[in-house]
Amino acid sequence: MALRLDSPLEFVKGVGPQRARLLSDQLGMDTVGAMLLYFPFRYIDKTRYTPLAEATQDGQFYQCRGKLTGLEHHGFGRSRRLTAMLDDGTGRIELIWFQHYQWFLDKAEVGKEYRIFGRLKLARTGKSMAHPEIALMMAEPQPNSLRWEPVYPSGEALAKKGYDSRGIKNLVFQIFQNLDVRMVDETLPTYILEKYRLMNRQEALLNIHFPKDEQSLARARQRLKFEELFALQLRMVRNMYLRKKKDSGIPMASPGELYQNFYENHLPFALTGAQERVLRELQLDLRSGYQMNRLLQGDVGSGKTIVALLTMVWAISQGHQACIMAPTEVLAQQHYESIASLIRTIDLRCALLTSSVKAADRMLLLGMLARGEIHILIGTHAVLEDKVVFSQLGLVVIDEQHRFGVEQRAKLWGKAHPLPPHVLVMTATPIPRTLAMSLYGDLDVSVIDELPPNRRAIVTKHFTEAYRITLYEFMKEQIAEGRQVYIVFPLIEESAKMDIENLEMGYERLLEYFPRPQYQIAVVHGRLKPKDKANEMTRFARGRANIMVATTVIEVGVNVPNATIMVIENAERFGLSQLHQLRGRVGRGADQSYCVLMTANRPAGDAAERIRTLCATNDGFAIAEADLRLRGPGDLDGTRQSGLLELKVANLSEDQPMLYAARRLAEAILRRDPGLDHPLNALLRKLFEGDPDQPIGKIA
Repeated sequence: MALRLDSPLEFVKGVGPQRARLLSDQLGMDTVGAMLLYFPFRYIDKTRYTPLAEATQDGQFYQCRGKLTGLEHHGFGRSRRLTAMLDDGTGRIELIWFQHYQWFLDKAEVGKEYRIFGRLKLARTGKSMAHPEIALMMAEPQPNSLRWEPVYPSGEALAKKGYDSRGIKNLVFQIFQNLDVRMVDETLPTYILEKYRLMNRQEALLNIHFPKDEQSLARARQRLKFEELFALQLRMVRNMYLRKKKDSGIPMASPGELYQNFYENHLPFALTGAQERVLRELQLDLRSGYQMNRLLQGDVGSGKTIVALLTMVWAISQGHQACIMAPTEVLAQQHYESIASLIRTIDLRCALLTSSVKAADRMLLLGMLARGEIHILIGTHAVLEDKVVFSQLGLVVIDEQHRFGVEQRAKLWGKAHPLPPHVLVMTATPIPRTLAMSLYGDLDVSVIDELPPNRRAIVTKHFTEAYRITLYEFMKEQIAEGRQVYIVFPLIEESAKMDIENLEMGYERLLEYFPRPQYQIAVVHGRLKPKDKANEMTRFARGRANIMVATTVIEVGVNVPNATIMVIENAERFGLSQLHQLRGRVGRGADQSYCVLMTANRPAGDAAERIRTLCATNDGFAIAEADLRLRGPGDLDGTRQSGLLELKVANLSEDQPMLYAARRLAEAILRRDPGLDHPLNALLRKLFEGDPDQPIGKIA
C-alpha cells in the first residue's frame, strides 16, 4: 500500500495498532511524516573495523569484529549480569550486560562472528565494553547497502517490541520504500537554496537517514540545520516586528521630578558605565510608544536591581505602579528589604505579598494597592491571584523569568488596563549569545557586563579530600575574624547508586571540628518546612550562625555580605553554570571571598574541565559559553518553557556562524517584506499558517 505523509504509522508494514501506540507514547511519533523527522544521532562506518590489539584509548568508541567464544551468568537477583568474550585473533575483549540482555541471550551463538560497537574500558584485568551494540556478521540483505549505518535513539520499552536502533532503521527504510519522496514539500524558497547552496528537502531527508557517502551526509545535515535555525529566527524576528507594530505601550515620555531627585540625590553609589548604558536603553523603550519587552542579563552582583528600581521610579513619577515578581519567598523578601531601604528617602511605599502574609494584613495591603497607595508591589506567585488589583500598573519586573510559565505571565499582563504594562525580565544566569538569540530572540536584550568597582574577584580553589583539615583550619580563621561560611552538598540522604558525600554525614563531621556552643551551624534543605527554612536562613543572615550547611536551595537565596567562603562538596557533580551561581552567594561585601571546590580525588574528563574553567575565570558569560559547549542546550533548559531548545540537528555551540547567518537573513527578509506577501516568500508564509506558535518541522 502506498503511504502518504499523513498516514498513521500503524499502516506501515509490520507496525500495526499496538506498536503504533508504543511509538506514539515513547517517541511522540504518530504519522509517516513525523517518523521521517526522527533523525539518527550518529552513524557507524560499516567498512571500518579496529583490530582489538589496536583499540587502546580508554573511553573511546570502537567498532570491532570477532568470534563469540563464551557466555556466562554471574551473580544473583539485581546483581546478576551476563558476560561474553569476543576474540578477533589479535586480542580479546569482555562484553558485559548488567540488565536487559535477554534479547541477546535468546539469539546468541557461540562460535559465530559478531560486530560490536561501544565505549572501551581499560583495566588491569583487560579490555571490556559495557552494553555494546552487537550484531551477527552475516550475508543477510541489509535495508540499505550503504557504508554509513544510522544509529537511532531508542529505549527498553521500544527494544522489547523490536524497535531498538536497528528496528527503527528498518521502519524508516520501509517508509522510504513505500513513499513517493516528491510528496515531501519544500519549505525554503529557491533564492535561499541558491544563495546558501543548500540541498533540496527531499534529498536532505533521504540522506540524513541513509547517506550515499560522507559528503551527502554533510550536505543533508547542513540543509536541515539551516532550515531549523532559520525557521526559529524567522519566527522570533517576526514576533518582535508584530509586537512593536500592534502593541502600543503606556506613554512615559519624560522622567518627572521624582525620578530626577532620586537619581541625582539618593543613589547609594555611582552607577557603572554598563548600568548607565542599560538604563538609557530602558528609557528609550519607555519613550518609544511601544510596549517594552526587554531581557536584562547581568552576572551575580552586577547591579541589576538598582537599574530595575530606577526604571520603576521613572514609571511611578509618571503616575503608575510597578511590580516585581520573584520565584521564591526568600528572593522576594530580599528584594523587599533592599528596595524598601532605598525608596524610604523619597517617601515611596512598597509592600511584600507572599503566601505567608496573614489574612488581615493581606486585606489591608490589597485595599491600599487598589487605591494606588502602594507604589511598588514585590511578591511571588501570590501576585497573580484575581484578588490582587492595581490602580494603575505600568511596569512589571520578572526576576528569573524561566520560573514562570506563559499563562502566569499573561495573568500579570491582564492586571493593567487599557494598555499592557511595560515588561522587564531579569536573569542572573549569564546566557551565551547564541542561546539568548534562540531563547529570547523576540525580546530586546540588555547586558550589564561590568561589576561595581568595590567588588573583589572571588578566589576559587580546588581541594581534594587530602586537604580537608587545611580547609577547616582556614574556615576557623575566617570565622575568628567575624566571617561566615556556606557549605553546599548535592544530596540530602544516602544514595546506593552514587558515592556522594551527603548533607547529614557532612553535618555530623562538621560538629567534630566546629563544636557547639563555640560554633553555630544552620541547616537548610528542600525537605524543611518553609517556616523552618526561613528561620534557619534568617539565623545565618543575621549572624547568629557561623556556618550554613545547605543543598542548592541557597542558589538564589539571602544576600549575606558577611559570608566570605563558599565550599561546594562533590563539585564534580554540579554543572558549570550551577557552580558559578553558587559561587555568587559570596563576594557580596568588601572583604576578600573564596570558593572551594571539594572532590574526593582528582576528577577527569568534563568534570575536570568544569573545575579548571571555574578556577580560571569569574566571567559568567565565558563560563556560560563553556557550559553550552560541554553540556549542550538541552541540559541548559529551564531558561524558558517554550521548548525552543528541542533542536533536532542543529547545535547552538557548534553552529554559531549558521545561526548568525539565519538571523541576518530573517531580519533582511522581514525588513523588505514584513507580511511575507511577496510571491517569492509564499513558502515562508506557509510556516505561519494555522497556529502561529506551531513548531516548524512539518514535512508537508
